[in-house]
Amino acid sequence: MIEVNQFEEVMQINMSRVLEGKPLYWVAAYLVDGLLIDTGCKHTSNELVELLASHDVRLAVNTHYHEDHIGANYLLQKGLGIEICAHRDSVPLINKVPELYPYQELVWGYPDPTEVSCLKGSIETDHFHFHVIETPGHCSGHVALVEPNRGWCFSGDLFVAENPKVIRPEENIPQIIQSMRGLLGMSTHRLVLFTSGGRIVQDGRKALQSCIEYLEELSQKVKQLARKKLTVSAIVDQLFGGESSLAQLTDGDFSSKNLLLCILRHSGDRH
Repeated sequence: MIEVNQFEEVMQINMSRVLEGKPLYWVAAYLVDGLLIDTGCKHTSNELVELLASHDVRLAVNTHYHEDHIGANYLLQKGLGIEICAHRDSVPLINKVPELYPYQELVWGYPDPTEVSCLKGSIETDHFHFHVIETPGHCSGHVALVEPNRGWCFSGDLFVAENPKVIRPEENIPQIIQSMRGLLGMSTHRLVLFTSGGRIVQDGRKALQSCIEYLEELSQKVKQLARKKLTVSAIVDQLFGGESSLAQLTDGDFSSKNLLLCILRHSGDRH
């Protein structure tokens, strides 16, 4: 399933696999002035290629290597001849078959390995200039694209919500905060976040600052409780009222436990 929305000169393309008549999980790509940012998942790749065949797409960028951001790479490259670029750390991972949990295969599918080029520090389209900003934290090789004159920021998975309660094991909270601070420091008159989950956040600075403050406050609470010798499970119960249902649905890949373990790992505490 694909739904298309327009925000200023940006086309938002929301995509989801449908089972039993219901979308499973929405992911977003964005098309602006011939530049496509992310390509969605394998399950919607044919629909995306069909949609884009009637549009002028000259370059695609993957914000990172995860399967819900590169799924149509192969068909776009082979079928429409579109050049695709990604951060140097993502390039080799995009050109291999990933190891996925069953839920990832169900929701997004296995992307076909694709040879992509390394991103440079900026991208020029006919009417816009995009800075390529390294934003690690969600994973290595993650980038955001910022158009400073318009204040657009295509932030990938760096920002999901102001108060995230689950993360994957490989995520790095201090890096996420540092990357968000980097975006806050951009000299733009505004900062509109175009997120990979489909949220377009018009006051992006406020949202990023709220997320930073939440993560810093949460980190302090977790460390204090850890010093009282509470287990991670007990801290999850006290702070979140129990583990998220996503933990069971994703075999523990997305969980509050992962969030707390990340905080403790980078604070030097061990549980």
